[in-house]
Amino acid sequence: MVDRGVSALSLPDDWPAHPDPILALNRMGSFDWDLDSGLFHMDSQAHEVFDLRPDEYDDHPETLAVRVPRSEAYRLDAVVAQAMKDGSENYGAYFRIRRRDGTLRWTHTQGYIRRDDTGRPRRIIGIVRDATQELGDSEARREQAAQDAARREQTNVVQLTTAALAHARTVQDVIDVVKDTHGLTHLGATSLVMGLVEAGRIRLIAEGPAGSFVPGTLVTRIDEPYPMSEAVRTLTPCFIESPEEFAARYPLLWPHITGLKITAAAYLPLIVQARPIGAMGLLYSDRRGFSTEDRNVLLALGSSIAQSLQRATFYEQEKDLATGLQQAMLPRTIPSVRGADVAVRYRAGTAAGSLDRDIGGDWYDLIPLPGGRVGAVIGDVQGHDTHAAAVMGQLRIVLRAYAAEGHTPATVMARASVFLNELDTDRFATCLYAEADLSTGVVQVVRAGHIDPLIRSTDGSCRRVAVPGGLPLGLSAEFGSLEYPVGTLELDPGDTLLLCTDGLVEQPGADLDEGVQVLTALIASGPQDVRDLADCLIEVAEERGGDDDVALLLLRRRALDTAQPGGRLQQHVAPGDPEALTQARHMIGAAVRAWGAKERADEIELVADEMITNALMHTEGSAIVTLRVLGGSDRRLRVEVEDSSSALPRRREAGESGVSGRGLLLVELLTDAWGVEARGGGKCVWCEFVVPGLD
Repeated sequence: MVDRGVSALSLPDDWPAHPDPILALNRMGSFDWDLDSGLFHMDSQAHEVFDLRPDEYDDHPETLAVRVPRSEAYRLDAVVAQAMKDGSENYGAYFRIRRRDGTLRWTHTQGYIRRDDTGRPRRIIGIVRDATQELGDSEARREQAAQDAARREQTNVVQLTTAALAHARTVQDVIDVVKDTHGLTHLGATSLVMGLVEAGRIRLIAEGPAGSFVPGTLVTRIDEPYPMSEAVRTLTPCFIESPEEFAARYPLLWPHITGLKITAAAYLPLIVQARPIGAMGLLYSDRRGFSTEDRNVLLALGSSIAQSLQRATFYEQEKDLATGLQQAMLPRTIPSVRGADVAVRYRAGTAAGSLDRDIGGDWYDLIPLPGGRVGAVIGDVQGHDTHAAAVMGQLRIVLRAYAAEGHTPATVMARASVFLNELDTDRFATCLYAEADLSTGVVQVVRAGHIDPLIRSTDGSCRRVAVPGGLPLGLSAEFGSLEYPVGTLELDPGDTLLLCTDGLVEQPGADLDEGVQVLTALIASGPQDVRDLADCLIEVAEERGGDDDVALLLLRRRALDTAQPGGRLQQHVAPGDPEALTQARHMIGAAVRAWGAKERADEIELVADEMITNALMHTEGSAIVTLRVLGGSDRRLRVEVEDSSSALPRRREAGESGVSGRGLLLVELLTDAWGVEARGGGKCVWCEFVVPGLD
């Protein structure tokens, strides 16, 4: 060791005849080296440092070879020679001497070089002292500093990993943190395994590196002779400190991991509230054994990972329940609609740290209606939690019920608003209901605080359709306004109607109008197929992220591939008006023959007369008779009789001599299809006849 930073010694000119007593008091020996004569004078304390008696030393440096090993002497001579050569005034160095008992001791020397007027070195005076304790203390300090640094690094790894685990929401997030380069790999582990306890077994959820999986260990029993099983079974960490110990304790596992060159391993039980939820194994290839500090760090790390895994497991269970609730509230399937292509999509909003943000009140629905019509609904209940989802489910059901009963769009919306207002909740909802007649393309739209619909034309252009609207559902009844104006728009064959919630439109830093402009441009450039377009739009929403839900419904009116319906006639028949009944019979007969249904004219007239008579006899009020031709591959003639009674017709047994009660039997016998539909507060009894030659 060389110490070039020593200060020049301040010694008297007649030294060593009168050495400084302070040196002796500090157990430092002194020397005076005459470079001209080569004599190396030492005082008694210097003799003691070199473990020499006065009679064993003759003032020649060569005599010191008995105490200074050759390698140390070469190194010391090189230090002195370099100091004299480069003009230094002093030098310092550590070297070892071998005492007479054979032990090696560290010694330190400092020398002051005196030169003549020409700069030639003439004399070196200096000191020597025993430095064994000094270097031992220094080495101990270095070792302690290294241990402290290692402990700080390990503690830092635990802190960093714990901080990262605080943001882990799922089990996979926990695994990713553990396997991250800023995680356990800083502790020197070359391989990792982790398993969760499920139904008395351990299921492997993480292993690494690639290719280290042991066949047959994906699911293991707790009583099997594996280290993770033992850690779970005993609730005690399992530290394996050598390959020999590993092979002896776990002979079934060891042959499968010899290729990993494992020299030590630590298997930790993951315990929460005194119950094992899993285990984790760290395998090392560059160490043997674990110090007390190592074990404490690993135990602390295992505890942190266990807490995070428990939290992530609960989160995933709750999310599964919430997702199940969300899916149960939305329609399981969307019915096929004759004359239209339909696509629906839903994306849950996400926000870090909140499970409820994955659940929302957005919904869509498609409702088949009588006469080839269809109702399309899009809505958004206020809030992002399970309560919003529950309210959404109830609101969706009542909207569907009101629409299926045959109420007008405005009535459907008004009744839904009253229902939500009377529900035990403080939530409101925006909604848009569109009722489309696909045979004509006419769409009636009612809007309750919701954003306007969009239409993409066959030429690819897309536009926003301004629709008059009312207050959101649940607020209109509270503020005494149940008026919902009805807007009318038309879908040409090939046009697509788009209904969505504001999660698809809103963008950070942009207002609603700007968001609509961006959306219309995206739709205009999107795929023609409604399903592909829906996928494209929802992918954009996914990429954008955000904490709001997105519900989307696309309805495209198909291009006409069949002839238009041949005609439509309607007649009002008042009760107690024989003339009106006669006119209706004549209308039906004339229309049937004019449309080319002469072969079935008698059957159609008979069934229609029976349906009209039943409506007038068994209900109060008038009846409305509608006769029309339906388009399609099989041409049909449809007869509808609408009345104001909600009572459904029922089959009755006719007496032996009576004729009453045979109406429904007659309808069933003569028609190809028949049924009953709700129409607001009343009903409509209909029947159809297949007539291939209809015009």
